Amino acid sequence: MVGGGAAGMMAAISAAERGASVTLLEPNERLGKKLNITGKGRCNVTNDADLETLLANTPRNGKFLYSAFSRFDGRDAMAFFEDLGVPLKVERGNRVFPVSDRAFDVSAALERKLKHLGVRLVRDRAVSLELAEGAARGAAGERSRYPAEAVILATGGVSYPATGSTGEGHRMAAEAGHTVTPLRGSLVPLRELGNVCARMQGLSLRNVGLTVFENNKRIYTDFGELLFTHFGVSGPLILSASAHMRRFGERAYHLEIDLKPALDEQTLDQRLLGDFAKYSNHDFGNALDDLLPKKLIPEMVKASGMDSHKKVHDITREQRHGLLRLLKHFPIAIAGPCPVTDAIVTSGGVKVGEVNPTTMESKTVKGLYFAGELLDVDAYTGGFNLQIAWATGRAAGFAAAEAARSNQ
Repeated sequence: MVGGGAAGMMAAISAAERGASVTLLEPNERLGKKLNITGKGRCNVTNDADLETLLANTPRNGKFLYSAFSRFDGRDAMAFFEDLGVPLKVERGNRVFPVSDRAFDVSAALERKLKHLGVRLVRDRAVSLELAEGAARGAAGERSRYPAEAVILATGGVSYPATGSTGEGHRMAAEAGHTVTPLRGSLVPLRELGNVCARMQGLSLRNVGLTVFENNKRIYTDFGELLFTHFGVSGPLILSASAHMRRFGERAYHLEIDLKPALDEQTLDQRLLGDFAKYSNHDFGNALDDLLPKKLIPEMVKASGMDSHKKVHDITREQRHGLLRLLKHFPIAIAGPCPVTDAIVTSGGVKVGEVNPTTMESKTVKGLYFAGELLDVDAYTGGFNLQIAWATGRAAGFAAAEAARSNQ
């Protein structure tokens, strides 16, 4: 077993439960290093979802996961962790978290289970697979060689490389003859085209609406929180939106922010009329304090095309309606995603057409299995990516144990 993250620990547990003798190679001092920082340290364990919902939230090669999700869906994952002694709770969007709000409780429960099952944990970094006659025969580490009847690669993607996800698993898969599709970030902050966001750096907006346009066609809408940064936009709303923006370089993208989603246009216009009456003799640039955060006002004035020193009582009906449209459709042009190293998950990986979807075994190398983010599958936010790790790890662990037993 190569990799001690979410998928690797699940695969090791599953194989050991089926009676296999399991050695787990992990170079980090702690298992589940990336798992411990998910959900801002709270760990969005899974989603309280059935098979259809899981597939609907996995836009990248979701069909490949049909078998794995059929045998281990979100509710199975919840039962699994509660059996490990981790009480869970369900929040907005059916997101599942430990009651303690501590990701460490999840990784610690997995580690206890590994020890209980007698899984041998070795602090070593795998550097290559050992292959013979078209089959996996073990792995070579920096410190030693580890012969095996089957090998499961679960080394993660290339996001958050400080946690150990450095792409070594992709290299080993490619050396074994597998195709690795281009790697890029998903659930990633976005870089702006221009410097509007940079001038509002540090401003966080809560309870705003967001619409994503691809070549001026609306492709996604959501509601929540975002953050303006020196490079563009980030925050939960943006990370979710980025998963729908998959054709950078081929298509143009822009965002529109609804700064007042609770007000329809007619109600918002009445609000503007009230504010304009209150500040009738003030400069336009000083008349939006009741409506918008301070950092946003200069950008709104600039986008409106009106002179900031124009007296409010001189603003025409057409100009007010233009401001109204901006409040409901504030535009941000997007240059592209931030680097994959800044992403929560990696999009791309081992080509799924070369992997058996029932067992996660390589179709070209007997006894070689894959699990988790290493595969070319990824999902939206909400616990779905961790569910991919649990389901593929479960499938790979069970299948590898059965194969090892039949080879003995």
